[in-house]
Amino acid sequence: MAATLLRIHPDNPPQNRLLQAVEVLRNGGVIIYPTDTVYGLGCDIHNAKAVEKLCRIKGIHPDKANLSFICADLSHISDYAHGITTPVYKVLKKALPGPFTFIFEASAKAPRYGGVKRKTVGIRVPDNQICVSLVRELGNPIVSTSIHDDDTLIEYSTDPDLIYEKYRSLVDLVIDGGFGNNVASTVVDCTNEDFDIIRQGAGDIEQYL
Repeated sequence: MAATLLRIHPDNPPQNRLLQAVEVLRNGGVIIYPTDTVYGLGCDIHNAKAVEKLCRIKGIHPDKANLSFICADLSHISDYAHGITTPVYKVLKKALPGPFTFIFEASAKAPRYGGVKRKTVGIRVPDNQICVSLVRELGNPIVSTSIHDDDTLIEYSTDPDLIYEKYRSLVDLVIDGGFGNNVASTVVDCTNEDFDIIRQGAGDIEQYL
């Protein structure tokens, strides 16, 4: 069955449409949705079957997958990340919401996918009303990975209509929140408090240090 294409206004997302998307997540569905950087493939953090489906779509094994956790704010981060010191927390507070993925040591509460305990987790709080509202309505983070493009010149897919055409038979819902960006988040390793940049993307962490 083809996925639903759901158009949601990015600045003022209607509650009824958000709840439609949240219902899909609660039922173990995989969705495509906009962030403040590129479009993401996501599902409920607590649904292992949905995570396995997401990994199959992406062509990766669950225990090898570098999946991010999309949070609505900083309150969920300590549930899944371990060893966040006060200086690190102060930087997060300044930089988020924003185009960053922060890598931390995984806490004991971090979900296991593929039966493997994760050593690290990537945490995101995007500056995007749609995905932050989805997480709030769902009540817990969304597991996420970026949508890549097959085009050699364009690394990430930006047009929601083209994304829908490509993934309509693979996912349960595609949210059209307008054109996405073509630059992913900046990935910052915080496991040793050094803020090491693993991938330079849309965010400049230096201005928050």
